[in-house]
Amino acid sequence: MIEDNSTVCSVLLIDDESFAQDIIAHGLKSCVGHQLRYESSPARAVEVARDVAATVVIVDLRMPGGLDGFDVIAMLRAHPDTHDVPVILLSSEDDPDTKAKAFAIGANDYMVKWPDPRELVARVRYHSGACVARRERDEAFASLRLSQEQLAASQLALHQAQKMEAIGQLTGGVAHDFNNVLQIIGGNLQLLKMVGNLNDAARTRVEMALSGVERGAKLAAHLLAFARRQPLQSVVIDPTHLVRELDDMARRVLGAGTRVETEVAPELGSTMVDPNQLNNVLLNLVINARDAMPDGGTLTIRAINAAADDDLPPDVPHNDYVMLEIADTGKGMPPDVLRRAFEPFFTTKPTGQGTGLGLSMAYGFVKQSGGEIVLRSEPGKGSSVRIYLPRSTAIPAEQAEAAVHPSLTGGLETILVVEDEDDVRSSTCGILSALGYDVLEARDAASAAALVEEGRHIDLVFTDVIMPGPLSSLQLGEIVRRHLPECEVLYTSGYAEGVLTHEGKLDASVHLLQKPYHPDALSARIRHLLRRSRRASGKPQTASHFGLM
Repeated sequence: MIEDNSTVCSVLLIDDESFAQDIIAHGLKSCVGHQLRYESSPARAVEVARDVAATVVIVDLRMPGGLDGFDVIAMLRAHPDTHDVPVILLSSEDDPDTKAKAFAIGANDYMVKWPDPRELVARVRYHSGACVARRERDEAFASLRLSQEQLAASQLALHQAQKMEAIGQLTGGVAHDFNNVLQIIGGNLQLLKMVGNLNDAARTRVEMALSGVERGAKLAAHLLAFARRQPLQSVVIDPTHLVRELDDMARRVLGAGTRVETEVAPELGSTMVDPNQLNNVLLNLVINARDAMPDGGTLTIRAINAAADDDLPPDVPHNDYVMLEIADTGKGMPPDVLRRAFEPFFTTKPTGQGTGLGLSMAYGFVKQSGGEIVLRSEPGKGSSVRIYLPRSTAIPAEQAEAAVHPSLTGGLETILVVEDEDDVRSSTCGILSALGYDVLEARDAASAAALVEEGRHIDLVFTDVIMPGPLSSLQLGEIVRRHLPECEVLYTSGYAEGVLTHEGKLDASVHLLQKPYHPDALSARIRHLLRRSRRASGKPQTASHFGLM
C-alpha cells in the first residue's frame, strides 16, 4: 500500500466502456489522495484534462466513433494547456509495434489490460509526481523571471532617479553661480543706464546687453526648476481659471490650422501650488505641442479629478489628484527620445530653435510640488503630458492680479546691504544710493550683526542667503528682529538651497527677491516692506519718485 500522500493525483480516464472506470477505481483505491474523473468521449479529452488539471491521463487504445487512443494522445500533445500532461496508453495488445507507435506519438507509458493494482498505483504516482514537480518548477522559473524583471525595472528607475538627482545638483550649483554673475552684469548695466548720461546709441547697446541678461536669467530659472531648488510661493488654487486663460492663449498662439479642445471637470478640485510657476509650465507644454504640429492638428487641454481608486499610471502613487493634461496629435517621440525627454538641454529641435529645458523645468517643478508627471508618446500619433498635483481640501486663495512693473521709487531710509560678492554688493549699493537711500554695507552676516548690535539706525536689511562665515543669514535675521523690531529683512539668492524653504516652499513670513533682480523689482519690494513697517508703527511715509529710466 502506498503511504506517501504528499502529491494529489488528478487522474483522468478516457474509455468508452463504463466498467473500465470501476476497474481503475478499484485498482487506485490504495492510492491515498487520488482524484479520478471518467470521460467516455475522446473528443473532449483536452477540455476535461484542462478543467480537472489532470496530472496523468489514462486512455484506452481502441474506442469506437472514429477516435482512438493514438488520436487522443496527439490532441493532448498539440494543445498548449495539456502538452506536458503524462499519458498512459491502456491496451489489450502486448505488441511491440503498437508500443513503439504509442511512444512515438507521445505516450509516457504503456500498460496491458488489466494491470496489477500495485503496478497501476506505482505508475500513476510516478507520472503524477513528475508532472507536479515540472509544474512547480515552471511556476518557480516564471516567478523568478518576474522577480528579475521587477528588479531590473526597479534598478532602472533607481538609476534614472540617481541620474536626475546628480544632474539636478550640478545644474543647481551652476545656476547659483550663474545668477551671481548675471547680477553683477545686470546691476552695473542698470546703474550705468540710470546715472551714465548715455546717448541714444549707447543706451541701445545697454538695452541689448540687458536683454541678454534677461535671457540668461530665464535659463537659470529653468535650471533651478529642474533641480527642484526654486523657492515656490505655493497657495491653494482652483486651476479652472488658469486653464481657461490657457485655452484663450493657445487659440491665439496656435492659429487657425490647429484645433484646441479644452475639457474642465465641473467640480474640479483645488491644489496647493505656485500658480505663476504652474502657468509657466503649461505655457511651455503648449509651445512644445505647437512645435510638434507644424502642419496643424489638435491640441487637447484637460483638467479633471483623479481619485486614488482610479486606474492611475504605475508610476503614480495612489492618492487624490487634480490632473492637468496637454496632448497633441503631432509627430510623437521614438522610445530612445522618450527616455531622455526630461533631461536638461536634451532637444531634437534644430540649433537655435529650443533650449531643451521646457520638459526638464516641468519635471522639476511638478516633483518639487509633490506631484507626478507622466509623458506618453508614440511616433506618428502624438504626445501627452499629464501632471498629477495632490488635491487639497483647503479653500482656494484669491487669484492675484498680474504684476505691473512700477516706475523706480526711492526714499530717504537707511538700508544695510549684506553680500559677500564684492561686485554684486557694489552695484546694488550704487543702485540704492542713486535712488536716494542712505546705504550701509557688510560683506558677511557677522559684520552686519556688529552694525546692528552697535545701535545703528537701519530701516531695512537686504541680505544674501548663502554667505561664508560662522553666522548664517537666518541667524542675522533673528538678531535684527531682536535689536531692531521695526526693521524689515529682505533676502536675496541665486537659489534658496533649502535654507529659507521647507520642502521647497517659502514660509509666509519670509520675503525673498531672486537673483538676478531688476532695479524696478528691487525698489518695489523695498518700498512695499517699508510702507508696511511704517503703517505698523504709525510713522509718516517718506518716499520719492525717480524718473531715471
